[in-house]
Amino acid sequence: MNTKTVRIGNKIIGGGNPILIQSMCNTKTQDVEATVNQIKELEAAGCDIIRVAVPTMEAAKAIAEIKKQINIPLVADIHFDYRLAIAAIENGADKIRINPGNIGSVDRIKAVVDAAKAKNIPIRVGVNSGSLEKDLVEKYGGVTAEGLVESALDKVRIIEDLGYNNLVISIKSSDVMMCVKAHELIADKTDHPLHVGITEAGTLTAGNIKSACGLSLILSQGIGDTIRVSLTGAPIEEIKSAKLILRTLGLRKGGIEVVSCPTCGRTQIDLIGLANQVEAMVTEFDDLNIKVAVMGCVVNGPGEAKEADIGVAGGVGEGLLIKHGEIVRKLPEDQLLAALREELNNFRLQASR
Repeated sequence: MNTKTVRIGNKIIGGGNPILIQSMCNTKTQDVEATVNQIKELEAAGCDIIRVAVPTMEAAKAIAEIKKQINIPLVADIHFDYRLAIAAIENGADKIRINPGNIGSVDRIKAVVDAAKAKNIPIRVGVNSGSLEKDLVEKYGGVTAEGLVESALDKVRIIEDLGYNNLVISIKSSDVMMCVKAHELIADKTDHPLHVGITEAGTLTAGNIKSACGLSLILSQGIGDTIRVSLTGAPIEEIKSAKLILRTLGLRKGGIEVVSCPTCGRTQIDLIGLANQVEAMVTEFDDLNIKVAVMGCVVNGPGEAKEADIGVAGGVGEGLLIKHGEIVRKLPEDQLLAALREELNNFRLQASR
């Protein structure tokens, strides 16, 4: 999808630029220290754009202090009170997210648009299936993809008619296939960048599966400029999942890919524990672009590990360390993790030369 470019703080989306990862703080925005600490943690994990809730004037005013201490663009999430949107803009938000349908009269929407225009910051027009207007529900016989698209484009038209087109659109649903269809429909009707996600996807397991399915179906069609994996959990888990989805689809390069076997009765080491330890460890080496294999036995292990840059294949309480397809040495099980770490440090040293 060929969308126009939009600048959000120090980032540019749309126009074929890389898809950026968003998340949202779960701190109280007025708690500046907690919010800044979480944003820095998320940025270190790979978050490109962060959103914060602005339900009060205190939260809106806190944006100014938060902005002084962070590096990534900040989006203010506004509902109902147009004055909060204006205050968030005045305090330095790089983008605001509103649903014009719950902001109020056209005059109030115009006041927000005028403030955004004065600072030349984008407005993200967000529509969710849970808040679809009654007339559109009646028109389409329920909540549908067609209704979501019509609602979003109606809201966009309101802002465009007020003389502003620095916009990003999001249309979200917890129904995966409805969300996919809505994005397919809207992609042919607008050139505004699209923020993509499956809203209210659920807890870590269910939410990751629903998000991976939905985002993959949408992104693989070339639709989408920013993404959020919405999980009921720590926001940092959203970043991990989003990065993995983008890498799996070939839409983001870099970072370590860990492959591991599913275990079976032949496994003689604590493969599950080792694989989880390896997955946690490699987050320290996100600057490397390599594949690490953690295999459980001698049947497929050595062969699979040979396809990776570095890997281990388990034996009876021990394992083989394999590098670039060659067996380097045999080690006791409790030394395998340290050996992998050592080799990753060697990869890093070689890459820096």
